[in-house]
Amino acid sequence: PAGAPGAWGGVRRRCQRLLYWVPVLFISSILCWSYYAYVTQLCLLTMTNIGEKVVCLVAYHIFFMLFVWSYWKTIFTLPMNPSKEFHLSYSDKESLEREPRGESQQEVLRRAAKDLPIYTRTMSGAIRYCDRCHLVKPDRCHHCSVCDKCILKMDHHCPWVNNCVGFSNYKFFLLFLAYSLLYCLFIAATDLQYFIKFWTNGLPDTQAKFHIMFLFFAAAMFSVSLSSLFGYHCWLVSKNKSTLEVFRAPIFRHRTDKNGFSLGFSKNLRQVFGDEKKYWLLPVFSSLGDGCSFPTCLVNQDPEQASTPGGLNSTSKSENHLFPAKPLRDSQSHLLTDAPSWPETAAKADKGKVGMSNPALTMENET
Repeated sequence: PAGAPGAWGGVRRRCQRLLYWVPVLFISSILCWSYYAYVTQLCLLTMTNIGEKVVCLVAYHIFFMLFVWSYWKTIFTLPMNPSKEFHLSYSDKESLEREPRGESQQEVLRRAAKDLPIYTRTMSGAIRYCDRCHLVKPDRCHHCSVCDKCILKMDHHCPWVNNCVGFSNYKFFLLFLAYSLLYCLFIAATDLQYFIKFWTNGLPDTQAKFHIMFLFFAAAMFSVSLSSLFGYHCWLVSKNKSTLEVFRAPIFRHRTDKNGFSLGFSKNLRQVFGDEKKYWLLPVFSSLGDGCSFPTCLVNQDPEQASTPGGLNSTSKSENHLFPAKPLRDSQSHLLTDAPSWPETAAKADKGKVGMSNPALTMENET
C-alpha cells in the first residue's frame, strides 16, 4: 500500500521511544529493590538495636526522598528551546530555500542575527544556524539528534534519564548525582558491619543474608561511578563549561576561547544555582538567566588554546581580547556589576565595531 512505508516508520519511532525508557526502568527497579532490601530486610528484620533502627530509617528516607525528587525533576523537566526571536520569519525561510548558497543567503542571516545577543560563531566565522529547526542558534545551544530539537545550553543527552540535560534541568541533574551518591554511600556505610558478619558467619542463614550482601556490592559499585561523574560535573560548574564545550571550545568573533563564559567560581556557581542559597539544595528551578544569552568575560590568551579559527581575519593584540559588545539580558547582566573593566571594554568595543557588527557569513549547518 502507498501508506505502508510511512506507517512502518511511525511504528519504528514509537518502538524507539519505548526502548529509550529501558535505562530509566532499570534504575527505577534497582531503586525499588534497594528500598525493600534496606528498609525491610536490613532495618526491620536484621537490626536488633531500636535506636539504630530509628536513626537509619529516618536518615535513609531523607536521602531516598531527595534522590527520587531530583531524579523525577531531571526526567520530566522539558528541555528549553530557543525563543521566537531566534526563529527565521516565513519570508526569510522562503528566501533561504529559494536562493542558492551564496551572498543572498548570507544577507538573510545577517538580518536575522543583527539584533540578537549572540557572541559565538562556527569554525569558519559564520552565524550558527540550524537548518532542521530553521533558527539562528543562541550561544551554547546545540541540536540534539535524539530529541530532534535545539536545546538551550545543551550539556548532553542522558539515556539514564531519557532526556536532554540543558539549561532547564542542569541543576536538577547535578542534585540527582549528588543525592544518588549520598544515598549509595549511606547504604554502604550502614550496611558494612552486617556485610562483614555475613562473611564471618555472624548472621543466621536467612533470606536477608543475601539481600544484605548484594545491597552492599550494588551501593559500593554505584558509589565509585557516581563519585567520578559528580566530581567531573562539579569541575564543569566551577569553570562554567558544558560537556560539549569541553570537547569543542566555543568560538567567539575573534578567536576560540575555552574559558570565554567563565566569570569566576562564585559567579559560575550562582549562574547554575541562583542567588538565593535557600534553594540551592532543593530540586526547584533557581538558575539565572533565560538560557538564550550568557555574559562573557575577558580571558587572557592561553598558549594551549587553538589559534584564531580559519576564515577569520587576524586582529591586533588589543582587539583580540574583545567580545561583541551587545547588551546582555537583564536577568544575566547583574553578574558583571562588580567587574569594573566591563563598561570600559564595552565602550572600546562600541568605538571600533563600525562596519563589523557581523563578520562575513558563510552558510554552515552545525549540529
